[in-house]
Amino acid sequence: QVQLVESGGGLVQAGGSLRLSCAASGSIFAIYAMGWYRQAPGKQRELVATITSGGTTNYADSVKGRFTISRDNAKNTVYLQMHSLKPEDTAVYYCNADIRLSARERSDYWGQGTQVTVSS
Repeated sequence: QVQLVESGGGLVQAGGSLRLSCAASGSIFAIYAMGWYRQAPGKQRELVATITSGGTTNYADSVKGRFTISRDNAKNTVYLQMHSLKPEDTAVYYCNADIRLSARERSDYWGQGTQVTVSS
């Protein structure tokens, strides 16, 4: 089995910073793309940022220039550094990873989510 465990969420004032972490564990053969998504109350889950195993990144327009995604392949961990946070960034943030368990098994995994609340 594979688990994605997120940490680092919390309450911060507008303009502040937070760093999210997500560590994958289990019988992992390889991890391909990893990413962060978020879901605000009453809204659909949306992409925040993704990063390939080679380090190519992609960001939602709403977070470009403020958020940075990175990963440590040796630790099977992905990070999201968030600066200049805005109240509209308030959401539950979910980690996602495309993981191969064996030659025949490859699937998408999600973390349990971590709450980020930005006060005005």
